Amino acid sequence: MPEAIPMAAGPVRPTWRFMMAHPAHVMALGFGSGLSPVAPGTAGTLWAWAAFLVLQPSMTDTRWAWLLLASIPLGWWACTITARNMRVLDPGSIVWDEIAAFWLVLWLVTPAGFIGQAVAFGLFRYFDAAKPGPVGWADNLFHAVDPATDPAAWRKAGFGIMFDDFVAAACALLVIAGWRFYS
Repeated sequence: MPEAIPMAAGPVRPTWRFMMAHPAHVMALGFGSGLSPVAPGTAGTLWAWAAFLVLQPSMTDTRWAWLLLASIPLGWWACTITARNMRVLDPGSIVWDEIAAFWLVLWLVTPAGFIGQAVAFGLFRYFDAAKPGPVGWADNLFHAVDPATDPAAWRKAGFGIMFDDFVAAACALLVIAGWRFYS
């Protein structure tokens, strides 16, 4: 069972030193993109887009599926550890959730040119940031956990960090599917 981290000690601000202290921090903070002082979620999504473009020439559908399947439990692990070490249930600087969810969006809208990918980016960011309807519901599911009384609170928080972004991805994909169907 992981050691209880007292919330009363106050949150830990992520820095390069903090990020490099643990492999989970590197992953959860999006290889540094989550350290952006302005809109870290957007910075993480832009990093995901750039990484997708770099990876895409060597990827097949099977490779994307395996990468995404691996990114979910690894992301849950990384988000859990990083949130616990930051003493915050859902820190804005954790962006692995945006990265994995946006890779899913880009993979499923492919083939799409720059404009199609930009629309996917805008829709995903809208749903992730504004949290309308089901995204807000998913985001609030794990905000009531209390690390002082619930030994599984950090694992629940790590899952919650990932979950709302996949709901945002699903919402963006539904809009794109509707657009393609009615076009």
